[in-house]
Amino acid sequence: MSLIRIEDIAHVRFAAPDLEEMARFAVSFGLVPVLQTADRLVCRGAGPAPAIHLTERGAARFLAVGFRAESLEDLERLAAAEGVAVADLDGPGGGRVVRLTDPDGHGVEVVAGQTPATPLPLPEAPSRNTGGRKARTRIPVRLAPGPSTVVRLGHAVLEVTDFRRSEAWYKARFGFITSDEIRLAPEMAIGAFLRCDRGAQPTDHHTLFLLQSPRAPAFNHAAFEVAHLDDLMVGHARLKGEGRTPAWGIGRHILGSQIFDYWKDPFGHELEHWTDGDLFTADDGSNIATFDELMGTQWGPRHPMMA
Repeated sequence: MSLIRIEDIAHVRFAAPDLEEMARFAVSFGLVPVLQTADRLVCRGAGPAPAIHLTERGAARFLAVGFRAESLEDLERLAAAEGVAVADLDGPGGGRVVRLTDPDGHGVEVVAGQTPATPLPLPEAPSRNTGGRKARTRIPVRLAPGPSTVVRLGHAVLEVTDFRRSEAWYKARFGFITSDEIRLAPEMAIGAFLRCDRGAQPTDHHTLFLLQSPRAPAFNHAAFEVAHLDDLMVGHARLKGEGRTPAWGIGRHILGSQIFDYWKDPFGHELEHWTDGDLFTADDGSNIATFDELMGTQWGPRHPMMA
């Protein structure tokens, strides 16, 4: 039994020395700035989450990953068990927060009681003609240029020094279920894709991926769901046209099935656009996967480390 069961990932928090440049990148990436001061930048997506990408002024680094608890009562229970305080959350949406530190020093912020933002309109996905079905006749496809439309934050990936220790820490507190455990050998697991336990309600294949790594502790990347495939491709053209730094893509993952496109922000943090990912319930259980499945693709380039 875990202390609580989180509903979803909430946000990622960074520090950067130039918030104006971070804001320019955020807009090009498809995020929407909702608060910008001399020391803080807060961005949302088109979904109801009030804040999904947060940056404070400072030396470039990853600061924390945030998760959303089911209730304020869960926050109180978590805080009591950890011997920490429940604090007010200062920013869009308000709410309350419990701040923890995982075994590798990664910041973990658990929030509840936030006021949802009004969802923003999404670009409509064009009808598709396939070899077997012609759904679009006498209507051309015309896509407006611009950034992708980031809808929500989907997951984060953290590199850790001891996978089993970190796995136990996150599962004991937040009720994660393993979707796919990555093994190099029968008794050598190096990571796992972890999804939320929402019972019969389908949830993303993974909300958190923990990877044992020789460079740990480190932030690997955060992944943002966009409106649809054409939206992802339009955003790719925008970022490429601006000379932004590509990291990996475009392709379709094996584990999780997402169509992906990875980029680096101006300060080296890796961010992913994705669409069309797998959804599972608690009854769908767990699987064992290989390192090749982790780094490979169903189509598109293999990970640069493996190319």
